[in-house]
Amino acid sequence: MNPATVEGRRDLVALALDAAREAGRRVHAGFRRHPVVEHKGAIDLVTSYDRASESFLRERLAVTPFAFVGEEEGGVSAALGGATWYVDPLDGTTNFCHGHPFYCVSIGLFVGGEPVLGAVVAPALDLEWTGAVGLGATRSGAPSVVSQVSALGDALLATGFPYDRRTSRENNFDAFVAIKKQAQAVRRCGSAAIDLCFVADGTYDGYWERKLRPWDLAAGAAIVRAAGGRVTTFEGAEGGLLLGNLVATNGRFHDELVGAIAAVP
Repeated sequence: MNPATVEGRRDLVALALDAAREAGRRVHAGFRRHPVVEHKGAIDLVTSYDRASESFLRERLAVTPFAFVGEEEGGVSAALGGATWYVDPLDGTTNFCHGHPFYCVSIGLFVGGEPVLGAVVAPALDLEWTGAVGLGATRSGAPSVVSQVSALGDALLATGFPYDRRTSRENNFDAFVAIKKQAQAVRRCGSAAIDLCFVADGTYDGYWERKLRPWDLAAGAAIVRAAGGRVTTFEGAEGGLLLGNLVATNGRFHDELVGAIAAVP
């Protein structure tokens, strides 16, 4: 399973999808069943389903020689040039805890600091996405491609807000208001992985968010690129995505959106 080869990437996508499906089944067993909720922070939640899903995925992906970093138990990224699985065992935990269906299992592989492939399974939505750079992307088995919208004013966008939004000035509120006035509409889903996958399949034309963690964006960023979209930092750089400030679009108005974000005081 060499991520540098077409065959290797295809095998790794299949492995990630199989693992995400099983983890998704385990997580979905607790949906709308009032799971016990713990607080990792003022508004950052965790349940036993998050932890059990990550334990399963850590064991399942251990068949590969790659490093593993998960949201709940952490891990150490590979050295520069190496490969690392970044796994969110339950992205959208707040949604899950409130019985809202926008949650998923997200598995992404970074190699040399770049997103290479990923699989995302959203069991309550009955949707799954896969993608590998150079191999294309899928939504529930069908080819997935980005939209054709070419102007910010015609775009349906998505965004989110960081966990420290109550105390930090970099909370995305001003950008949300400014860009809401320029775009056709802006949605707030509550799952970065699903937001990115919706860009990949053409549901959304673009997405931006601050302070994402590697497991939030790894799979989705790879899937967007595999679907023909563009993913950069807020400065428009193709690298450095793990720093967490991310813009993803169909590529047609990407620079316009980057500029609009930069113009916010």
